[in-house]
Parts: sequence; C-alpha cells; structure tokens
Amino acid sequence: MLVQSILRLLASCVLVSVGVHCSCLHAEAMPPGLSSVKPASGPAVKVAENRFMVPYQFRVPGTERTIEMVPVPGGSFLFGSPDGEANRKGDEGPQVRVKVDPMWVAKTEVTWGVYKQYMQLYDSFKQFEFKRQREINERNQVDVVTAPTILYSVNLTFAAGDDDQQPAVTMTQYAAQQFTKWLSLLTGQQYRLPTEAEWEYAARAGTQTAFSWGDGIDKIDDYAWYFDNSEDGYGQVGTKLANGFGLHDMHGNVAEWTVNAYTAEGYAGVAAKPSINATELVSWPTASSPCVVRGGSWEMAPQHLRSASRLASSDQWKDNDPCFPQSPWWLTSDPARGVGFRLFRSYRPLDRSTITKFWQPQDRDVQRDVESRLKDGRSALGPVDPGLPAAIKQIEEK
Repeated sequence: MLVQSILRLLASCVLVSVGVHCSCLHAEAMPPGLSSVKPASGPAVKVAENRFMVPYQFRVPGTERTIEMVPVPGGSFLFGSPDGEANRKGDEGPQVRVKVDPMWVAKTEVTWGVYKQYMQLYDSFKQFEFKRQREINERNQVDVVTAPTILYSVNLTFAAGDDDQQPAVTMTQYAAQQFTKWLSLLTGQQYRLPTEAEWEYAARAGTQTAFSWGDGIDKIDDYAWYFDNSEDGYGQVGTKLANGFGLHDMHGNVAEWTVNAYTAEGYAGVAAKPSINATELVSWPTASSPCVVRGGSWEMAPQHLRSASRLASSDQWKDNDPCFPQSPWWLTSDPARGVGFRLFRSYRPLDRSTITKFWQPQDRDVQRDVESRLKDGRSALGPVDPGLPAAIKQIEEK
C-alpha cells in the first residue's frame, strides 16, 4: 500500500522532491561555487557585492568520481537560428529574445565513470528491500528515486566503449531526470537537465553564429567529435577545445537531453511574448516522445551540430527492446548510442514545485511503465539522502 501511495504521488506530479534534510538547498549561506573574493584568474561571475560565482569541483558522495561545474553569466540572446543560416530548418525559429539567469553548467557531459554509480543503485535498493532496511515511509517518500534496471544489451550500449571518461549514453530522458534527482538529494544542491533555451545559450557562449566558433566548419575538428573524425565512436570528454564559456563537447560527441517536449512549429507560440525567461520557457512533455535533444553526436554530420539544431526523440529509439512495457530507463536503437546529457544548476535555487518538474516525468505513460515494473518486482525504488552511501557500504561489507 505504501508503494502504491508513492506511485499516486508520482502520477499526480505533486511530489515534493526535497526532504527536510535538503533544506540547505535554500538556507546554506555560501554553497559550493560561491566566493566572497574574485579569483585572480579563471572565470567568475559577479552576482552581488563581494559575491562571485566561481568554478568548482565536487565529489559524488560515496565515490571517488568528481564533476566540474563552470559559472555561466546571465544575459539575453536570440533563441533559434536566423532565416539565412545555412542548413536551417523550420523548427528553429522564429528567433525569440530570451533572458537567461546566471547558472553553473557542467564542464563536460556526464561520464560512464559517474553514471555507473547511479546504475549500481538497482542492486543496493534490492538488498535493502530484501533485508527490510531503509524502507519507504511517510517521512522519506518524497525523496524516492527509481534505479535503472540492468542493461538489456551491453553490446549495443558499450559498442563504442564504456571508459570512465567517455560520456554515458542510451539513457532515456526519464533516467537522466532521476539521475539528477539522485545527485541533488545526495549533495544538497539542485542539479537538473536544462531547458532548451538554457542549453542553446550555454552552447552559443555569447555568439550568434551557426557554431560557437563561427559559421564555417573549417575549425570543427578542433571543437567536436562528429561523423568524419569518429570512426571508433565517441571520444573521452574534454579532449576537444572548449567554447567561450569554458564548456567542452557542446557540439558533437554525444547529443544532450533537455527537459523540453519537441514542438514542430518551433517557437511561434512564444514569439509575441515581450519577456521570456529561459528557465520558464518549457514545453513540458505529455508523452515519452518527441522530446528535444541538442548538440548533435559523433554519428552526425556537421549541420546537425549547429547551436540551434534540434533533434526530436522517437519511440523508435526503443525498437530493439524486447520487454513490455519497454524500458523507461534505457534506449536500445540508434541514434541512442549518441545520446547523453549534461548537468545544469541555477544560481538561485528553484522553488520546490518547479524543481520537481525537472526531476519527475510529466508523462503518464512513463509513470505507468514504472508503476508496472515496481508492482512486478522488476524495478527498484528507494529513498535517497546523504546517509545513503554509508548505508550501501555497510550492506556491501556484510
């Protein structure tokens, strides 16, 4: 009955995804990435008197894996591509002036070294369930996360490698959302997927050209892994040049999930609005696809790596999945081997109802898939808090 209660909360999308132990999301005086002194070198964003956003690196709790975050200044930009841009598609416009708040963006895409820590939750949650430890109750049910099931075919997912420094791939948008919730509840900071507008702003890094380095492809080999230079698959993250904000692999390597649903008409529905904030410019998905993937991948030609280029996800990306219902965590068919994601974090924490939308699927079909697997015992659900790593270590030692 308790699990059913939790699932009803998930389905109604009223889940409050920050528990009491995460009050530091709002109350901490100087959270990671903030300094009272401007650094002598490196990027810094002044947000108040004697208050600067600075780069920071954090360790994923319970592991030796680290993630680097880069401060990105706020501003405004023209979202989408101009009419005259080469290879432009109709869904990239009309251009809209969008305001972007300061934020931190991960220096690289999420790697296998980090993502595999999330994958291990499946075994850990199953052990807790068997031993009746860390059970879900009224106090912690707001902080539950589903663990991804075991990969159906590692030969597909790892065909281009699973090196710790290669980007993780083939996860669904839902799995990426749950990863960000897991990491947020462990660390006390709000990590999430970006909106489509936030992603493009970060990719452009102050430019309005087709790519962050210009309109031509003469420099593409310096900045991107793409079809012509990726015979062996995607490369290790951060091995190509960074854009003007210090972000690597925004073009190519793996395409990156945003939280947005795909809209074939582009931005016509918001073009007349006088003021639009990038964090609020979201078309929340009402189906598992199509949703928006950005940046292009190692399997794609240069025109698909442009800053404004959009890729719509498809249910056909699960064609090789023999399960029913098909996995809400994994994709099994190309171009899934070229789909990953990157972490974003707002300077000002989002309110609870908003951050919950970033962490939880708005699509009822996905919710039903998860519910079905939980009822059949084919999935794992557990509460996440800062004490989870120690509890996992303890149960592994026993």
